[in-house]
Amino acid sequence: MPHASVPVPSIAHGRARVWSADLGDHVGERVVLRGWFHHRRALKSVLFLLLRDASGTAQIVIESPPDRALVESLPHESVIAVTGQAIASPQVSAGVEIHDPSISVISRAADEPGIELFRPELGASLHTRLDNAAVSLRHPRRARTQRLAAAIVEAFRSSLRAQAFVEIATPKIVDSAPEGGSNVFALDYFGRDAYLAQSPQLYKQIMVGALERVFETAPAFRAEPHDTSRHVSQFLSLDAEMGFVADHVTVMGVLTETIRSMVDAARPFADLISGDMPAVPSSIPDIHFSDALDLISEASGEDVRQEPDLAPSHERWLGAWAKERYGSDWLFVTGYPMAKRPFYTHPDPSRPHWSNSFDLLFRGLEVVTGGQRLHRHDDYLAALATRGIDPEPFAGYLDAFRFGMPPHGGFALGLERFVAQLAGIANIRDVVLFPRDMQRLTP
Repeated sequence: MPHASVPVPSIAHGRARVWSADLGDHVGERVVLRGWFHHRRALKSVLFLLLRDASGTAQIVIESPPDRALVESLPHESVIAVTGQAIASPQVSAGVEIHDPSISVISRAADEPGIELFRPELGASLHTRLDNAAVSLRHPRRARTQRLAAAIVEAFRSSLRAQAFVEIATPKIVDSAPEGGSNVFALDYFGRDAYLAQSPQLYKQIMVGALERVFETAPAFRAEPHDTSRHVSQFLSLDAEMGFVADHVTVMGVLTETIRSMVDAARPFADLISGDMPAVPSSIPDIHFSDALDLISEASGEDVRQEPDLAPSHERWLGAWAKERYGSDWLFVTGYPMAKRPFYTHPDPSRPHWSNSFDLLFRGLEVVTGGQRLHRHDDYLAALATRGIDPEPFAGYLDAFRFGMPPHGGFALGLERFVAQLAGIANIRDVVLFPRDMQRLTP
């Protein structure tokens, strides 16, 4: 499926460049294409050259012996310019092909790439794809996945702006770890201890006091010792925080509207989506954590009612249950135990053992975490004392609550995990650009 036109003008030999996806608008004209030598298909009397650019591919018909010899000598991925006649050709998927071409080599590849990019799917192993990212990221499907991710990020931004949120940028070098001290990357910051930020949580809460509704799209860092298909050490975190909420249900409503916009932005990429495009209901079904454990215990015959969190197998079971019971690919699980949530989480006023928090499951995978936060200064001091946390490193953060903060809450989601689940990609590393995990620091 061709990409939308890419509105970047260029000039070649005095004539404006045409993108391959736009050739249908130039039938009968002599046009200039620029891109990469994607593949060739040789017949006895004619050779077909596929040129790939950012919008798709174009087929060039080559009959001249000198041009044929040139193309047959080129390594794949050489950069070329082609000037030729755009001719309607119903037998070509794009409906147009280039005849009577003049071909020039802009940048000849040094040798053949180790990965065949002209195949519909990358046949190389994950390890090989990652080691050769400079080439494998050029594969049309891999590149299109990045366009899908970009569209989803833009929808996240535009949806929240429409709901009166303001975009902010917060520090990624911090002096304390809001999510807990065990899974952070430590730094030597001019002789002082510092850490890479696990999230913008404390800063976005402070900014509720200034702007009331804020969001951020930025990298987050987790030193989690998990070598799984769903964990990486650096990811793009999409965060939002808002003031004057009634409780976590208010946050869930804003998140639902945001998720709907993100899914709508994915519709032009239906060719990448696994199964049917998920519908986002006006009200996503929800279940309390304790009720979820009851259901899982009854279904499995194993008593998991004392578990502090959901295992991946539990999430998958709940995803199937929500689909069968509600016809929904989405399910909110609310009320996680306070002991499992960060210190800033607001408890359920009627049942303080449980929290006013939630996870959003999408097709059996947790993709969003959020909830209501504490907003009174004394409550923060009590929460930190209960957990044995020294309040001194949080002095600047606690000042926001000393001087008055409204009830507030927010949510965060990892872009790459969301995209991987939407597209049915088995390993998040096939969505992350240049992934970082326990084993990988290059390329």
